[in-house]
Amino acid sequence: MDRSRQIGAFVVWDYVVFAGMLLISAVIGIYYAFAGRSKQTSKDFLTGGRRMTAVPVALSLSASFMSAVTVLGTPTEVYRFGAIFSLFGFTYLLVVVISAEVYLPVFYKLGITSTYEYLELRFNKYVRLCGTIIYIIQTVLYTGIVIYAPALALNQVTGFDLWGAVVATGVVCTFYCTLGGLKAVIWTDVFQVGIMLAGFLCVIIQAAVVQGGISNIVNDAYNGGRLNFWNFDPNPLQRHTFWTIIIGGTFTWTSLYGVNQSQVQRYISCKNRFQAKLSLYINLLGLWVILVCAVLCGLALYSRYQDCDPWTNKEVSAPDQLMPYLVLDILQDYPGLPGLFVACAYSGTLSTVSSSINALAAVTVEDLIKPRLRSVSERSLSWISQGMSVLFGILCIAMAALASLMGALLQAALSIIGMIGGPLLGLFSLGILVPFANSTGALVGLLAGFGASFWVGIGAQLYPPLPERSMPLPLQTSGCTNSTGNGTNWMTTTEMPFSTSALQIHNVERTPLMDNWYSLSYLYFSTLGTLVTLLVGMLISLLTGGRKQNLDRKFLLTKEDVLSNFDIFKKKDRVLSYKSHPVEDGGTDNPAFNHIELNFTDQSGKINGTHL
Repeated sequence: MDRSRQIGAFVVWDYVVFAGMLLISAVIGIYYAFAGRSKQTSKDFLTGGRRMTAVPVALSLSASFMSAVTVLGTPTEVYRFGAIFSLFGFTYLLVVVISAEVYLPVFYKLGITSTYEYLELRFNKYVRLCGTIIYIIQTVLYTGIVIYAPALALNQVTGFDLWGAVVATGVVCTFYCTLGGLKAVIWTDVFQVGIMLAGFLCVIIQAAVVQGGISNIVNDAYNGGRLNFWNFDPNPLQRHTFWTIIIGGTFTWTSLYGVNQSQVQRYISCKNRFQAKLSLYINLLGLWVILVCAVLCGLALYSRYQDCDPWTNKEVSAPDQLMPYLVLDILQDYPGLPGLFVACAYSGTLSTVSSSINALAAVTVEDLIKPRLRSVSERSLSWISQGMSVLFGILCIAMAALASLMGALLQAALSIIGMIGGPLLGLFSLGILVPFANSTGALVGLLAGFGASFWVGIGAQLYPPLPERSMPLPLQTSGCTNSTGNGTNWMTTTEMPFSTSALQIHNVERTPLMDNWYSLSYLYFSTLGTLVTLLVGMLISLLTGGRKQNLDRKFLLTKEDVLSNFDIFKKKDRVLSYKSHPVEDGGTDNPAFNHIELNFTDQSGKINGTHL
């Protein structure tokens, strides 16, 4: 295969497609800014008035999951390490079931806006404050990576200024998120998930045409050792095995789907609990489709470049640039389609970042501002929520600079989720699953979980695992006609090393601690943080009188919550009372304070002005 030919470049139609995606996203935000503006409250802005249905929420959940980290990072992961990544399909099933059946019932029946309200109701305000601050730090860091990823692709594909693209991403997200609130976030996600799937499909279809069919792509992957689905090595130091993906991946993604405000805020915006659970299960189908597309793109990458790896041949400066390179290689004769792919990556970022900004605004208003401004009107809170959206949009843009130092996109993103999300998952699990857990145990357990996960996580950044732990598969350059990469017009202005970090310490003698503890698979960071938080929290709670506390069972997962799944098969011979199920069909406010709500209930069937 001749590698001396030049790959394509952006043309006018590519810019038109890309600009069209941005324009439609902005228009949706403008529409929801004016639809019902005169009566919008902070609840409308942050939770869509709790009137959403399952399908758009499910698509929104899938869209925010499929960020540019997925679009750029997952195909590269498959290209370098093989299709074992597809085992995450089993992980997603476990994550959705656990989120829908363990965490959702508790959050939904309480009718909370911020998941961290639960921590005050279950423990105390200090635990809530810790959870809120930790979540804000985690989300801003993760969002920085998500903003940086498509800006990198845009810079490499089109020559746009890298930091100009970073700022553009943040500004567009902040614009429609600030104007339209959660409804704008969800409906732009619905539009953007279509763009993302279209971007993936155009690459898969054209790659199949160029390589002579999907069967040839699969055969090439098989011959190159990329179809390595089953590795049952129980060693927790191996980067990806069946066990690290199933066990570690389940803990990592449950910390996102089960208790993370960005996701929880979407499904508790549904008009009833059935719709909320349904949104998660429909979302599972979306996750599977996304995974299949990303894995196929990775196999297509290998089939195309099996005898001449553009990274080793210095045609790209980092593996995360391989997908844009492939796009300009195989789609150069189709004006507009390279633009569709960049719109695909950009849509992933817009959906994830806008969800993060809206969630950050929600937890700040509900957890930090509202408790201190009890007399402020709902209209004022709505304006404050919009102001918070602008503030966090600016902060996320600033954090993108840090993301440029984090190493590989996918691993950096999942490492942050694991290191911070794991202890938070352990904290919520203490509250929901352990009746004797108390506030002392919760705080000490949380600190212990953070200590453990940060110890191994930061150690792995300073002393990355050796190749025998990460097991990268071989890449070839025997088919390259140009060994220096100078024969292309591919720009390599931005360095982003794959297996190293800007924090890495070089030229040190490796110790057993570095070769073992710091080589723990990054997917186990969350597992470690969760388990340490749970175990320490339970022990301290038992030692500090946790069994003696008088706890309302509505803060726990109960048998009734599990059996409620079968209510759909019961005869509808009675109407549920809002006094016994205050949020099941409306969810307009926090039932933890329903003694206040019920004072405003009159015979016409209204609660706080909301028709039943």
